[in-house]
Amino acid sequence: MTSHTFSQLLYRYWFYGWLFRDVNQGTLFERAAAARHNQSLSRWLPTYLLRWTVLGVVCFAGGLLIETLLCAQAALLPYAVSTLAVPVNVVTLAAWVGLRVMPLG
Repeated sequence: MTSHTFSQLLYRYWFYGWLFRDVNQGTLFERAAAARHNQSLSRWLPTYLLRWTVLGVVCFAGGLLIETLLCAQAALLPYAVSTLAVPVNVVTLAAWVGLRVMPLG
């Protein structure tokens, strides 16, 4: 087993690009194997959806709390993170649906 640094583990916890293979490289058989690989590992995408949804909700609630207790400028960072969670979830959902519906041939 390989050991990973904390930054690598953090990256792998939040981003799923490392799971998938490029289906545009290699021979016809290698591309088909990569497509099957990607479809089989798409089962992990709902986990990433949940992580980013929880992060977005927690950051939005934290921003709301900071805004009511302190000032609006102090809540900028939590609101920004919660805003960035939305497009990440949209892309992840589109990838998950595409990999589940996409034909292998």
